[in-house]
Amino acid sequence: MTDWLPEEFKREMEDMLGGEYGAYLESFGRPVSRGLRVNTLKWDRLECMEKLPCKTEPVPWIANGLFYEDEVRLSRDPYYFAGLYYLQEPSAMTPASLLPVEPGDMVLDLCGAPGGKSTELGARLKGRGMLMANDISNSRAKALLKNLELFGISNMCVVSESPKRLGSVFPGFFDKILVDAPCSGEGMFRKERGMAKDWQEKGPGFYSKIQRDIAGEAVKMLKEGGYLLYSTCTFSRKEDEEIVQWILDSFPEMELAPIKTFEGASGGIGLEGCIRLFPHRIRGEGHFMALLRKRMGESQDGKNQKPMVEGQDGKILEPMREGQDGKLLETMRRSRDREALDQRGKGKVREARKQTASVKAAKRTEGRGCGDRGRQHLAWESGVEPGSELEDFLKETKISWDYSRVVKKNDTVYYLPEGFVEGTGLRFLRTGLWMGTMKRERFEPSQAMAMVLGKELYSNCVSFDREDIRVERYLKGETVSLEEGEGPIKGWCLVCVDRFALGFGKGNGMMIKNKYYAGWRWQ
Repeated sequence: MTDWLPEEFKREMEDMLGGEYGAYLESFGRPVSRGLRVNTLKWDRLECMEKLPCKTEPVPWIANGLFYEDEVRLSRDPYYFAGLYYLQEPSAMTPASLLPVEPGDMVLDLCGAPGGKSTELGARLKGRGMLMANDISNSRAKALLKNLELFGISNMCVVSESPKRLGSVFPGFFDKILVDAPCSGEGMFRKERGMAKDWQEKGPGFYSKIQRDIAGEAVKMLKEGGYLLYSTCTFSRKEDEEIVQWILDSFPEMELAPIKTFEGASGGIGLEGCIRLFPHRIRGEGHFMALLRKRMGESQDGKNQKPMVEGQDGKILEPMREGQDGKLLETMRRSRDREALDQRGKGKVREARKQTASVKAAKRTEGRGCGDRGRQHLAWESGVEPGSELEDFLKETKISWDYSRVVKKNDTVYYLPEGFVEGTGLRFLRTGLWMGTMKRERFEPSQAMAMVLGKELYSNCVSFDREDIRVERYLKGETVSLEEGEGPIKGWCLVCVDRFALGFGKGNGMMIKNKYYAGWRWQ
């Protein structure tokens, strides 16, 4: 049953688990648990349990987590297309749940793709503050963006940069940071046997250097008094407790913070204050977590570190501060030197190639199409003109928009997060909520805008039952006809399943022209 596991790995696990090693090996004979995490911006766990077309039961240690039956394809359910839940392995739900995020925080998910943890962090902000979600891979960052928009996260920015690059731009900026670090993936062996082969090629020693580099930059970006959650889906002490100890030794301002424990969780090995999850103790694959806090009034060199802004002449102007209106100073240092790539060692060569490819991809997309891909050179205009179609559209919603945060770049309209920082030169895939596009003074709302709304938040809606065949037709991009009593409908219309938004259509009496985003359609 476990003959395919690397012998070195088994020896290390036996040494780690002692008398529990046999129970761990037996867990490979049990089925893998499937889970989903409820989007609390749109509904709650109880309603989800009542309405999903399959048997579910709560994940005991996750307030909005559910186990579900494996044979059901919930990724084909209309509620999935409405962004009501995220399919996620149960133990992988834990890191985001343990980071003490509060509405109004500045939050960074440093290794965010594909979005399982970012979507939870964004939901807990409840539209206030800002979530910056990053992944160094441009293709993975695109998947991250889709999941955040599907969830209706309006106060987010998605970037594709190296941690070092971000660290140079955002010193001491974030209240909360999640580092779910790339790792050897020992906790995934039960689900994917191929991970064991990868482990033999690139084991814990390969990843530990990468993890230290990432964690070190994360510490630099953390505010005094802020919290950093470090996690992996591996069991190796080299990648877990030893990395945490390295953080504590390298940054005296950092300390372990109390972390919520629960039944089935294990403590750290050789380092108290950490949490481990093993598949023989819980219904999950395995994870490691440690919560750290940056002490007030201390820094790496014994001096207070405050974020600085830099003028065009290179002179330091002043520390970043809050303005009288409560907004952060909206100018950050503009870094002009691209990070030098360290070519030493095989692992670094691979990382260098990835980073170089990512930079080239950004250059190819810079200035093309709508959105804000490529190195940012922002030229924002005021987005809401009195009497415009955009203003009329916003008045049809039941949301109190801050018009000072509605901006236009070229013909694309965005709603910037609180405290959004301009002039960073970063490679953004999205800056806030993409509200829509102006076309010859006419406003066309975006798919992302639809996902922020719902039946209760937009005046012109049509709502179908989940079993209605027209839901599937709409998700496939087809024109939808209305029945007696449902119309007529004119102009922009929000198409919903039950009360939950799917996307926009254009009403023309008893017909709705489909405006569902082609890239999201039901295939």
